[in-house]
Amino acid sequence: MDHAMVAMLLCLFFVCFHLLWSFLRRSYQNSSKHPPGPKPIPIFGNIFELGDKPHRSFADLSKIHGPLISLKLGSVTTIVVSSSDVAKEMFLKHDQVFANRTIPDSVRAGNHDKLSMSWLPVSAKWRNMRKISAVQLLSTQRLDSNQGLRQAKVQQLLEYVQECCKKGQPVDIGRAAFTTSLNLLSNTFFSMELAPHSSSASQEFKQLMWCIMEEIGRPNYADYFPILGYFDPFGVRRRLTAYFDKLIAIFQDIIHERLKARSTDSSTTNDILDTLLNLYQENELSMDEINHLLVDIFDAGTDTTASTLEWAMAELVKNPEIMIKAQNEINLTLGKDCSVIHESDIVKLPYLQAIIKETLRLHPPTVFLLPRKADSDVELYGYVVPKNAQVLVNLWAIGRDPQVWSNPEVFSPERFLNSTVDVKGRDFELLPFGAGRRICPGLTLAYRMLNLLLATLVHNFDWKLEDGMIPEDLDMTEKFGITLQKVKPLQVIPVEKN
Repeated sequence: MDHAMVAMLLCLFFVCFHLLWSFLRRSYQNSSKHPPGPKPIPIFGNIFELGDKPHRSFADLSKIHGPLISLKLGSVTTIVVSSSDVAKEMFLKHDQVFANRTIPDSVRAGNHDKLSMSWLPVSAKWRNMRKISAVQLLSTQRLDSNQGLRQAKVQQLLEYVQECCKKGQPVDIGRAAFTTSLNLLSNTFFSMELAPHSSSASQEFKQLMWCIMEEIGRPNYADYFPILGYFDPFGVRRRLTAYFDKLIAIFQDIIHERLKARSTDSSTTNDILDTLLNLYQENELSMDEINHLLVDIFDAGTDTTASTLEWAMAELVKNPEIMIKAQNEINLTLGKDCSVIHESDIVKLPYLQAIIKETLRLHPPTVFLLPRKADSDVELYGYVVPKNAQVLVNLWAIGRDPQVWSNPEVFSPERFLNSTVDVKGRDFELLPFGAGRRICPGLTLAYRMLNLLLATLVHNFDWKLEDGMIPEDLDMTEKFGITLQKVKPLQVIPVEKN
């Protein structure tokens, strides 16, 4: 080989080496600006640090690395927000950059990600669906007009609990709350009841909802290694598709009956289903969009409400002195002989509202806000969040931050008395329904229902545990999903008050 060829090969080698070194140096410099976090291992990154309760694992890591941490979950860079200060900067300064979603592989089942308001990117379609929900489905005017309906459903719950009281039977609080929430929504949307308290239908519906929430919420290797999404090796999408199909089939039976009635009778029930069908006939919404909008609303509006009420009652049973304070407040404000509590009464019951807020702090309906995606490199809390990174807001950790909350593990509604902290997305230490442009559109309905249901159960009965169990022994263990549910359902015996 002549000297000229050697010289050319050496030049090519040094050029390639220089380019490679420059690339690696830039990558290192960029990664050094990323939020701190545990050192990833090759290929898998930090996957094995998730555990079966990622919200707790991430909270522990934030104690070591700070309130904004960076993880490598397989090939996906994940940024976890664990403090109200970081959340405030994120939502106030960079809400637009973080407005879109990282789509879990499971949510692609049945094209749910392309049809669901919860998962759609910010776009004309998303804005239209958001506007329809805010103006025509869940507006204050619509909610006010349905107060009587909610009151009737709460009365049914009261009658069911009274029957259990007479028989000395325990009440499964989560199941009873789920049935009430389900029938409230089904009457509001369809002018019909899907499941009486005495039937097994509500439990089957609840199991279906939990399966959907569990599949979407569970860690999935196809999210960490997107190439696996082509194969669905663990069957997550297959199972979730079947659950969606089963739920949508229920909705479609109701819709077909309504379309048949509308074709033979000019009168309408003027409920939300009629509103949706009007929009369908005006080509504002497709039938697939209606189906998946109903999936979103029934999924979010039943299981999360039931789970939160179950946690609230569990905390009151575990802390009977707080239960007594709530009962005394109602007796003094509304009168001991008051048999029916109305939504308009709730504003007069600050301690009861404090109990709901404290429950949402310790047991948020979703432990993580639905995942966001960085649309570009953005500076947050002094670090660079890289483009396309997945961003998780750990509500569970924020609600237990000792720098914000005194005795954060203690259930103490008193912390919210004489406090302006609310759940409407403006106080970043308490974000159970999110914040910014993607705040939960059902916030107002959920908050009304939680307060009314809890007030009704607390005011009309005393409660005791089964088999002589003492409050201190109540099992408060949780299982992880999009919602945190009690591993052991709360079953308590209602006792007629003297």
